Amino acid sequence: MSFSDAPPRARHLLVVDDDDRIRDLLKEYLTRAGFRVTAAAGGAPARRLLATLDFDLAVFDVMMPGEDGFSLTRWLREQRGTPGRTPVLMLTAKTESGDRIEGLKLGADDYLGKPFEPEELLLRIEAILRRANDRQPAGGALSLGRCQFDADRGELSCAGEPVRLTEAEVSLLRQLARTPHEPVDRLELARGSVDPSGRAVDVQVTRLRRKIEDDPKAPRYLQTVRGVGYRLAPD
Repeated sequence: MSFSDAPPRARHLLVVDDDDRIRDLLKEYLTRAGFRVTAAAGGAPARRLLATLDFDLAVFDVMMPGEDGFSLTRWLREQRGTPGRTPVLMLTAKTESGDRIEGLKLGADDYLGKPFEPEELLLRIEAILRRANDRQPAGGALSLGRCQFDADRGELSCAGEPVRLTEAEVSLLRQLARTPHEPVDRLELARGSVDPSGRAVDVQVTRLRRKIEDDPKAPRYLQTVRGVGYRLAPD
């Protein structure tokens, strides 16, 4: 399968799974699809790789002995700079909605339950990378009270300090920043996301409000438009 919007260099993926057979199959399949793939058998080697190499996307199995995929995602999102913004796709036999929501709250960009079709895995990876590479400008930095969002760079700072954003959060803010003060349909924001019903967008909005708003329960800048969706209301 080809990725028409991929850059000339091969995208570098990290695959973390304790099952040797699944890990080898994923590495072989994704390599054939044109990716550069590095594999790790668990959380400890994955941490070492993430601390020393740059990855375009990480694929974490959730159910692993020792450190599971949830814990590994939590650790990754605590890292500063580029490593902490690495997109994460979770693979797991857990398919309950509560587990999916937990993964999203921790900062995962998508969630795929086992068993899955290899083509679906490729399509989901393509969608995440497309969102991560969304670099459309939105008129420069926007003032959100004590925070500033630079849409060109995909960077948020509050009180002069950088704030970590997941790639999904950057994509959401960019979509809203294209039409400030105008409502954007919730399903439009969800298009191409982990959950087209809009639940993933709701989770991301909740997380962003904790980062931007002085009072997340009474948002001033990331507002809900009842019956429509959300709007960004910069100063």
